[in-house]
Amino acid sequence: NAAVGARRLCDYMQAAVHGIVNALATQPQQRISEINLLAATEQQQLLHWGVNNTQYPNIQSVHQLIEAQAKQRPNATAVIFGEEQLSYAELNIRANQLAHHLIAQGVKPEVKVGIAIERSLEMIVGLLAILKAGGAYVPLDPDYPQDRLAYMIEDSGINLLLMQSAVKDRIPASTAVNAIALDKLNLSAEPQHNPTTAVHSESLAYVIYTSGSTGKPKGVEIVHQSITRLIGAADYATLDADVRMLQYAPLAFDASTFEIWGSLCNGGVLVQAAADRLAFDELADLIERRQINTAWFTAALFNQMLERHPAALSSLSQVLTGGEAMSLFHAGKALNNFESTSLINGYGPTECTTFAACHSVSSADVQRNQIPIGKPITQTRAYVLDSGLDQVPAGATGELYLGGIGLARGYLNRAGLSADRFVADPFSADGDRLYRTGDLVRWNTDGQLEYLGRIDHQVKIRGFRIELGEVEAQLLAQPDVREAVVVAKVVAAGSRLVGYVSAQADHIIEPLTVRARLAQVLPDYMVPSLIVVLDSLPLNANGKVDRRALPEPDHESEREYTAPQGETEQTLTAIWSEVLGIERISRHDNFFELGGHSLDVLRLQSKLLDRLSVKLPARDFFENPTPASQAVILEHQLARNDSAADIEQMAALLDLLES
Repeated sequence: NAAVGARRLCDYMQAAVHGIVNALATQPQQRISEINLLAATEQQQLLHWGVNNTQYPNIQSVHQLIEAQAKQRPNATAVIFGEEQLSYAELNIRANQLAHHLIAQGVKPEVKVGIAIERSLEMIVGLLAILKAGGAYVPLDPDYPQDRLAYMIEDSGINLLLMQSAVKDRIPASTAVNAIALDKLNLSAEPQHNPTTAVHSESLAYVIYTSGSTGKPKGVEIVHQSITRLIGAADYATLDADVRMLQYAPLAFDASTFEIWGSLCNGGVLVQAAADRLAFDELADLIERRQINTAWFTAALFNQMLERHPAALSSLSQVLTGGEAMSLFHAGKALNNFESTSLINGYGPTECTTFAACHSVSSADVQRNQIPIGKPITQTRAYVLDSGLDQVPAGATGELYLGGIGLARGYLNRAGLSADRFVADPFSADGDRLYRTGDLVRWNTDGQLEYLGRIDHQVKIRGFRIELGEVEAQLLAQPDVREAVVVAKVVAAGSRLVGYVSAQADHIIEPLTVRARLAQVLPDYMVPSLIVVLDSLPLNANGKVDRRALPEPDHESEREYTAPQGETEQTLTAIWSEVLGIERISRHDNFFELGGHSLDVLRLQSKLLDRLSVKLPARDFFENPTPASQAVILEHQLARNDSAADIEQMAALLDLLES
């Protein structure tokens, strides 16, 4: 391999020198940086790897594809939630009735409608109805802080919001928005036929908000053809009427685009997980009981499920992962456990509609210690370019630029940002665009893209894309904070955000108070696990913050330690230590203030089930986030279990005596 690499380098240098000499001979005044150093044959090879022109007739809109399924197979099951389900005919009729009501409320093409509905049949009916009415949906996660939701409502310009009564108090009230509770709405008098609207392939379908470097989230505008390109002619997975798809991603996370429309537009079955985050064993049970055969997981969740329930994953026909780099260890373990399950590594920013490149993982990838993100999917272009927008040779690092009809229209109300991130395609004469991903990649010798890192300060935590600048802006908005920088640290439990701050003159920073304030304006996954207070932030020679000189965080520095009391508390704190990667846990520590999150809750639940044979429901966990308070609940459960066991033994003894 070293000899082959050396030979390629020599060939490249020879071609580069030859190209420079020829170019300067004909145009001696040009800059060397403007000269393309690649030989014509290599340029063509890179274009061959990077351009997927597989054609798909993106004529029909998303809802028209589902209407066709309702006509062809009306009695087939479309959606399952708990013990409820809808056939394609039932789903279509209910969505039609709501769509007619929405049209009467003024919904038409390009009109945006908010939707704040937890996973349920009503969620799917609401989404489909908005599209049928010609509108575009704007997901609003009820778990987001009110200030963030209020900004999204104002920025998106919605004046209509679909919701459930149960989440009404979690959505900020606005006199400019007409909120409709679907569970209270009587639509029996509305027409049942498909409404006719002037929707076409380039009509707006949804706006999803992602983290923004300016301190405010930004809305990404996605049109119908971008969705149908993703799921209508998928060359990276099998999407047909036999697919039984798990819906587990939050609606505000664009993986839901693949889950929901990937199944319904192809006549498959969409199986929704419960609204609350399921424990690992509950998720495994759902997969097996509902015979789910296709699922998408964040890399972190995939790793945990593989550790806890490999049999459930191996029962799937195809598993897609993404959001973060795939673990080589877990990829190898999966391949060893999977006999007939395809493991697919998916890559794609929200601006490119969920997936832009995919790769079917093999044992050869694990042996090479590099799992590629793959090749561009249907009607997608991928170029690895330098700062002058010239292609770099295979094996060299460059920035990934993406093109094709999967690209977003742009950022809502952000013309300047759209112009900066969506640029003219230098390889197209048709006025096409490319999206600057900010991701560093390279082509390997097999024509597969390998992900290497980020150019900027964007990170992924549990699959969510986070602009560190947005978190830093919120830190700087705190009255006591003079300087702030946020970094991602890798600990035993996974990636964590750590905020480093210095105080204003004569001010004192209380880290836990700062975290509490951030939780009021940022989603939980964006709140730093730890706030480190410094006298001043270290600077490099250019006067910029030297991130490499920041001290390692000390989880003990801001906490008073009280030793756990009793066997149950000792067991709890030991498990917390394993899950959080923190050596010493106090009986009064708050799980979430130590950086714990919802995926950690699932891990802790599983360990409690293993060691104490009891389950702590997620609701109790959030309401009692300290070892001391959790121990009280667990001891009550253990006592009940012992009493139940005594009663069972007594009953068995009586049966024996009677016999």
